[in-house]
Amino acid sequence: MTTNRGLDAEGCIAREGSLDRVAAAFAPVVAAARERIADAFGPERLHSAYLYGSIPRGTAVPGVSDLDLLLALHHEPTAADRADADALQAALDAEFAQVDGVGVLLFGTATLLSELERHDLGWFVACLCTPLLGPDLAAGLPRYRPSSLLARETNGDLALALPGWRDRAAVATTDAELRALTRAVTRRIVRTGFTLVMPRWGSWTSDLTASAEAFAAHYPERAGQMRLAAATARASVTARTPEADRAVLAVLIEDLGPWLAAEYTAVHGEKAPRP
Repeated sequence: MTTNRGLDAEGCIAREGSLDRVAAAFAPVVAAARERIADAFGPERLHSAYLYGSIPRGTAVPGVSDLDLLLALHHEPTAADRADADALQAALDAEFAQVDGVGVLLFGTATLLSELERHDLGWFVACLCTPLLGPDLAAGLPRYRPSSLLARETNGDLALALPGWRDRAAVATTDAELRALTRAVTRRIVRTGFTLVMPRWGSWTSDLTASAEAFAAHYPERAGQMRLAAATARASVTARTPEADRAVLAVLIEDLGPWLAAEYTAVHGEKAPRP
């Protein structure tokens, strides 16, 4: 299976989002986010802000998709910074019915530009984030190719996530808790499955269906489980039941996940430990 999707003319991963791709329904949300980030953090704290996910890719669905933001601060985030980010999330989520949840990631610029994060958070900013405010950190980052190094540093730590997922599944009692966990698990599993085969596939995509099919071409014996994960991740939150979520979580956390973590380590090695 070959494709040049997601690469530029030089074979490097192209930045996938753009403000020009933001659909009209989400334009007021993005405008409000830009204004309120600037007001809340100001130039003394904020270096730059970015959008990522389906909204800047132009694939967001009103009432279903979430708004994903990354803020790069001049310093490492403090408790006060996180409190302001939480307030920003809550205000935007409450005001705009177009989005089903708002998430704000906070990092210091030193972390985002560090050697340790060069092929994880650095790649994320350079390739998956769309500049919204301030100078673009991508100017200080390299070009990236779909390599084994990139695979290892982006998703080579799946095994560390599995115990926490099991704990969350065991104590989840509400539909909202189950849906949030299912959303996180299915997306992470599909993205890990894709990056496992990414160097062999020779390209990049954030599309869940394409990711699952790329994986399936190399691991047909696990194709059904990965397609289940992708289909569940794509589904509207109103299209599932708690029983269905628990069934999917059991398959992914207890069967596909442990196998995928072991195969990933065998193929690409483990992600460099973080402090």
